[in-house]
Amino acid sequence: MSTINFESIRMGKFTLRFKPYTLEMRHVFTVASFSRTTTPVVLTELEYDGIVGYGEASMPPYLGETQESVMQFLRKIDLSAFTSPFQTAEILSYVDQIAEKNTAAKAALDIALHDLLGKIMNQPFYKIWGLNPDLIPPTSYTIGIDSEDMIRKKVAEADQFKILKVKLGLDTDKMIIDTIRSVTDVPLCADVNQGWKNKEEALEMAHWLHEKNVVFLEQPMPKEMIDENAWLTAHSPIPTIADEGCQRLVDVPKLQGVYTGINIKLMKCTGMREAKQMAELARSLDMKVMLGCMTETSCAISAAAQLAPLVDWADLDGALLIGNDIYDGMKVENGKCILPDRPGIGIRLK
Repeated sequence: MSTINFESIRMGKFTLRFKPYTLEMRHVFTVASFSRTTTPVVLTELEYDGIVGYGEASMPPYLGETQESVMQFLRKIDLSAFTSPFQTAEILSYVDQIAEKNTAAKAALDIALHDLLGKIMNQPFYKIWGLNPDLIPPTSYTIGIDSEDMIRKKVAEADQFKILKVKLGLDTDKMIIDTIRSVTDVPLCADVNQGWKNKEEALEMAHWLHEKNVVFLEQPMPKEMIDENAWLTAHSPIPTIADEGCQRLVDVPKLQGVYTGINIKLMKCTGMREAKQMAELARSLDMKVMLGCMTETSCAISAAAQLAPLVDWADLDGALLIGNDIYDGMKVENGKCILPDRPGIGIRLK
């Protein structure tokens, strides 16, 4: 992989390589605001002293990043002032201040750096962090908005999973839930993707969904509707989770009382280091923690899975939704995330 179509930048003891790649979805993926069949990503490698760490930036449309913007950001990175990858805090602080936002691009470097560090120490990162993989909750599997026949087909394909994540937010919400309930009684979590606009109607749906064994609501209303989301959280029979409303560490304290918990995604928060900080801060504020993903290869998914023992709910199915994953990494068996015992984030090329 290192020698094919990679742009390579040598900077002191480090070499950074990256190239664009397009993920092909197994099914058309539809949420409240758009449909797509592909996801653009940028694959990265960070080499130091002959050891290579892998990273990835995934760019679903709503993040505002593109393959070109990610590569432009990566070209601005110069690690020649750093003598060791163990200067992690300094390296990632430097990368963060290069430009505003660009969180997926920053995550690509963060993941590669953590993979590199784990390989140097010859340990999986969950062990370096002192985490127990037996504590990882079952991962959900996502059912996008679709026709009744396709929903039944997708649910049948997901029969190993102990919890399903259902995309809602259009006028077909009850049809989708009823269709799923006609074929399975497994617990559900509902991701509305900001699709509801009225707090009273949202509360009515929350009660209806509670009766259908839906265990939480993810981003029920637009993130700008702070008072309405707080009102819903105060009255809802099931927890509410901030997704679009929660990006980075600085957002977490502001969300206490507005939502029951937060959804952490590496592509939103700049990677593994800040994701762990967010989980620990949310816990200290007595908030629930969900660990999510974009459509990603096993690279970014396996990176996120290293901190999955810290969370209440895992939604790490992104690599299962694509047909052209080039890495072998975290597996899902009977709905449970199985971390490889390889160093770093635990991936290898297929």
